[in-house]
Amino acid sequence: MSDQNPYEKLGVSEDATFEDIQNARSRLLEQCKGDIKRVELVEAAYDAVLMDRLRMRQEGKIKVPERIRYPERREQAPEQESLPKRDQSPAWLSRILDKPTPGDVVLPLVWYLGLSAICIFYQTGAQVLPLSLILGVGVSVYFLNRKENRLGRAVLWTFAGLIIGLIGGGLIAGALIPQIFMLGIKNSDQFSTVLTFILLWLINSFLR
Repeated sequence: MSDQNPYEKLGVSEDATFEDIQNARSRLLEQCKGDIKRVELVEAAYDAVLMDRLRMRQEGKIKVPERIRYPERREQAPEQESLPKRDQSPAWLSRILDKPTPGDVVLPLVWYLGLSAICIFYQTGAQVLPLSLILGVGVSVYFLNRKENRLGRAVLWTFAGLIIGLIGGGLIAGALIPQIFMLGIKNSDQFSTVLTFILLWLINSFLR
C-alpha cells in the first residue's frame, strides 16, 4: 500500500477528471468510516493528487476547461426556475379539505345508499322521511367527529349540508318534476331528502 502513488491509492488513473477524483475520494471515505487511520491515508492521497494537478497545470500540462477559467460565460439559469413553487390551493381551502381513505368514503356511502333506498321505496303516509333525515344527520355527525374529534365543527357542517340539501332539492325538484318522476321518485320531498344524503356523503368524505 505504501508503494502506491496517490492516484493508485484513490483508485483512479493519472488522466482522471477532477470529478472522478472527487467521487473516488467520497467513495473511499464512505467505506472507511470510523477508521481514522484509513481516512487520513485517503485525505493525504487526495491532497497529493491535488498538488500534483496544480503543478501540472502551472507547467501547462493540463488544459483548464473554459467553464472553470471563465465562469462568467456560463449561461445564467432562467429566473423562473429558481422561483419557489406556489401552493396549489389557498391555506383556508387546505384546512377544510380532507384526503379521505377508502374507508372514509365507503362507510358513509353504504349508510346513505341504504337511507336513500328506504326513502325512495317507502309507503305514502309513513314517517320514513323525517326518521331517515334524523338518522342521516346522526351518521354525518358521527363520521365527521371521528375524523377530527371536533363535535361542534361536525354539527356545523352537518346542519349546513342539511339546510342546503333540503332547500336546493326543493328548488330543483320544482323545476324538474317530470324528470324526477322517471327516476322512481314520487314527490319533491323524496328528491330533497335523497339530494341531502348525497350532499352529506360528500361532506363526510371530503371535508374535515
